Amino acid sequence: MSDEAPDNDAKTEDPSQKKLEDAFKKGDVAKSQEVVTWFMLLGSAVVFAAMAPGVAENLSFSLKEILANADQVELGGSGFATFFNGLALTLLGTVMVPLVVLSACAVTANLIQHRPLISVEPITPKFSKISPLAGFKRLFSSESLVNFGKGLIKIVVVGLVLFFVIWPERDRLDTMMTADPLIILAGFHEIGLKIFVATLIVVTFIAVADYFYTRHKWWKRLMMTVQEQRDEYKQMEGDPQVKGRIRQLRQERSRKRMMAAVPDATVVITNPTHFAVALKYDRAMGAPRCVAKGADAVALRIRELAREHDVPIVENPPLARALFASVDVDETIPSEHFKAVAEVIGFVMRLKNGAGWKAR
Repeated sequence: MSDEAPDNDAKTEDPSQKKLEDAFKKGDVAKSQEVVTWFMLLGSAVVFAAMAPGVAENLSFSLKEILANADQVELGGSGFATFFNGLALTLLGTVMVPLVVLSACAVTANLIQHRPLISVEPITPKFSKISPLAGFKRLFSSESLVNFGKGLIKIVVVGLVLFFVIWPERDRLDTMMTADPLIILAGFHEIGLKIFVATLIVVTFIAVADYFYTRHKWWKRLMMTVQEQRDEYKQMEGDPQVKGRIRQLRQERSRKRMMAAVPDATVVITNPTHFAVALKYDRAMGAPRCVAKGADAVALRIRELAREHDVPIVENPPLARALFASVDVDETIPSEHFKAVAEVIGFVMRLKNGAGWKAR
């Protein structure tokens, strides 16, 4: 197989949950910057509508006070520091609320596009980020051209909207230059709201279209080839050949332990050729326990070991089949077989206590 990256056309399978989670951990999520812009614009519009009149009035009052008392300020004394601190607090109080609102809008814009994410992968230094060749490729890549085209379209559309909103107000703007400052502020507030509303309407369509485009492109980039899915499955679940070999080794070890328990069995019940079940029982046990069982070749080996170690072998096809199907190794026999097994073990015990026993 070639070591080259698979062609996008060969990626026909949806990304697996593991690949989506790996991309999320790396900070690779579907995020449209236009959605963030829309929320920031909405926050700005809310702040402008709610605070602009009051802020303008307060700043106007503060500036009037400053200008009216400018001759009383000591530039070299403690009075200047007091004056400067008061002015700084006024400006800080004015910008604090907008900063909080815009920060909340930025966080909300990201949370509605993907779940909370903390990752240092995007800011981790990489050679490709500072490589001139890589930078040149990114500059003239298809993604850069698409982003450039989206930027041009957005500028043209928003510019046209602003033109159609402001152009009917051109005569009003001319007369504002000689109007009272409070009238000027009220006029600009009204026109500003119109601009925000019109821009929000346009940017809404742009943000929705860009979100679906960005998400589609992100999903397509994460799609996988059939071979990638197979490799991922092997990585997660293990190579089937290796798993098969491990299972085989476990079965062999289990079979060896099972065969080692046959010499200590009380009796071996056979089919007579297809099945063999070795049972162990003593008076300290609550019920007979299966120490080995098998079919065909395994059953033959159980019978051979039983003969070698003089373990009684009893032919009882119905009981052998029933025990083989209903009890596992190292388990006690089911209660429904107590009577039949007790008869077999009693028979064996009587033979052993009689003239002697020789395994057949």
